[in-house]
Amino acid sequence: MSLERSHDETVRAEEGRLRRNLGVVSLTAIGFSNIVGSGWLFSAMYAGQIAGPAALLAWVGAGLLCALIAMVLVELGASRPEGGGTVRWPLYANGRLVGSIVGWSTLLAVGSNTAEIMAILQYAAHYLPWLLHGKLLSWYGVLCGVVLGVLLTTLNWYGVQLFGRVNNLITIFKIGVPLLTVVALLASGSHAGRLTDHGGFAPYGYAAVLAALSGGGIIYAVSGYQAPVDFSGEAINPRRTVPLSVLLSIGLAVLTYIGLQAAFLFTVPDSQLAGGWAGVQFDSPFGQLALILNLWWLSVLLYADAMVSPGGSGFVGIAMNARHTYALAKNRLLPTYFMRVHDGSGIPRRALALNLAILVVLLLPFGGWQDIVSVMGTMYLMLYSSAAVAAAVFARVEPERLSGWVPGLPWIAPLSFVAATECVYWSGWDELRFALPLLLFGVPLFLRTWYADRDFPLLAELRKGGWLVGYLIVLTLLSWLGTFKGSGYLPAPYDSILVAVLAIVVFRLAVRSGAAHLTANPSPLMATDRPA
Repeated sequence: MSLERSHDETVRAEEGRLRRNLGVVSLTAIGFSNIVGSGWLFSAMYAGQIAGPAALLAWVGAGLLCALIAMVLVELGASRPEGGGTVRWPLYANGRLVGSIVGWSTLLAVGSNTAEIMAILQYAAHYLPWLLHGKLLSWYGVLCGVVLGVLLTTLNWYGVQLFGRVNNLITIFKIGVPLLTVVALLASGSHAGRLTDHGGFAPYGYAAVLAALSGGGIIYAVSGYQAPVDFSGEAINPRRTVPLSVLLSIGLAVLTYIGLQAAFLFTVPDSQLAGGWAGVQFDSPFGQLALILNLWWLSVLLYADAMVSPGGSGFVGIAMNARHTYALAKNRLLPTYFMRVHDGSGIPRRALALNLAILVVLLLPFGGWQDIVSVMGTMYLMLYSSAAVAAAVFARVEPERLSGWVPGLPWIAPLSFVAATECVYWSGWDELRFALPLLLFGVPLFLRTWYADRDFPLLAELRKGGWLVGYLIVLTLLSWLGTFKGSGYLPAPYDSILVAVLAIVVFRLAVRSGAAHLTANPSPLMATDRPA
């Protein structure tokens, strides 16, 4: 226990070196930039193929689901501000086994930075084909990717205030181009009656709206709103700024996506709809629509934004994942060497450098690395699930530390857990057969920590966190049995109903276990718990 106390004191000292310079505008820009990446150029088409005009309902539903899940993050970020908080709260609430599995998922999520850089290079290959060799990066492409990674890391190197200002400028461009696209397309080629022609508003039934949430990439397009929460340790007055920025970033992003979906639906030419909405196919949906409507200037701007948008998301992702890696060192899943915060800049530079090394390795043209990158959305959804449990545990055991932003937390937290679980399940068997078993590699990390320190009882920790292991195993089995690219042995909607029942049972077990753990091991106060 003396080792634990000494480590907690070191954590508080490092947390105190973080600079609290981010206000509502900067945090909202961080959230929006992390949500809106390159996906906005394609998600409207994919959602339209699956659900037709009813895809508009899918975006509204995704916004409501994400707002529900975000409420627990709002409460945690406001009441327990800490750098990389999404990694720390599961450890406080449920112990080392849960903290290790969730921490491992965030380490894997560093691959999302690689995905954004890969998106930039794929769009750039439209003009520079030598960047790609088939579907993989050529060695020239790898070199360019490394240069981009170094550039984005360097921009994060010199302080959070500089980071916020640069991201504010990028976000202005990322908001402006989609809005200009919506206005220009609707003004130049809108077709009246498009919502009822070609099979009606819901040509494939309203069940297709649910399928569009996952298959159309809508849930993943709207995810990423946890970014302001991970910067809560560097926020000015986090009790006010973090909740406002999370909700504003979700609202702005969803309104942007709804506008883009409407512009796509109203401007697709009739020649593309001979086979219905499912037959619509473009390599670059908005870029090609712009050319069809003789808006060549918009097409050029869209190809430029196709590189800026993922660049902005990668810029924020590198900063956010550095806070995750820093938090993993605080959790002792990584050596404490990476927990050091640079005195002059207030940035965890060693964590930044480690993430850059991981990014470079993932850029190498090894076959199969795309399979790992494709499951990044599931990794983030697991963060949301564990956050819902943590919020409920804190509300039960330490209610005096709540911020008061979410008065209905006792019922919002379980609904959030169920919603996050359903979103994971709707991702489909093709992704979950890799993602969920991959998360279980966090168990060996937990055992390594125990073997190195031996300062906590192994069997007791296994009992406290066993619910998460069982949850992942049963969810994997249900995914194989279900209708979302699974075997179909469990027909719809009974598969989703069974997943909801699983989520409710697991949530109750997790909160009960977590409450017992937190009562025996109260969470420490951080340097950022002091008033602004």
